[in-house]
Amino acid sequence: MLLPSYNIPAQDLDVEEMIKNSQFITRVRNVSSAELAKTFIKQMNQTYPNASHHCWAYIVGNPDSTTLVGCSDDGEPSGTAGKPMLHVLQHSGIGDIVVVCTRFFGGTKLGTGGLARAYGGGVKLALEQLSLKQKVEYQSLGFEIEYTQLKDCEHLLKNYQTKDLKLDYQTHIQVTVNIACEQVKHFKSALINQLKRQIEWNTTN
Repeated sequence: MLLPSYNIPAQDLDVEEMIKNSQFITRVRNVSSAELAKTFIKQMNQTYPNASHHCWAYIVGNPDSTTLVGCSDDGEPSGTAGKPMLHVLQHSGIGDIVVVCTRFFGGTKLGTGGLARAYGGGVKLALEQLSLKQKVEYQSLGFEIEYTQLKDCEHLLKNYQTKDLKLDYQTHIQVTVNIACEQVKHFKSALINQLKRQIEWNTTN
């Protein structure tokens, strides 16, 4: 399945709130793997060992299709922190994101509903201030052309979002290029129309 582009954090962001004398610090980071998300979570635990809780949630990959998600209440009552945080992330349309909400307990218990509102609300507040950028998913495409077709092929490629174009000059020219997944189908059709012949494609995700 070809995945479209999606939004990811364009910056690190820290947001602080005081709720009934407890300090909540929500930190948002861009991560490209679950391992990097867990590394950041561990870093927060080591940097602020005196905090009452470091609750967290992350989504890695395309938010519309990924199964790489995780969350934790980190000692808060079950379901009052990690799940509300993840719920907000899953409805944000943002991928490659980890959020850690650090709580310094101020002596007043919030109750389960209050905790869920505090942790989920912290993520909402952070996302309202978060700058975003697009991450484009690419597919590697390989095909063969005649030497006389090179200029037309290069001209066609300029109309698409591509990177890592490589030309291997053999009996024919072996072309490999990464094309934005959303544009692969259209490019294949356009190239076949231009060359007026069927093409044998070598593709990898």
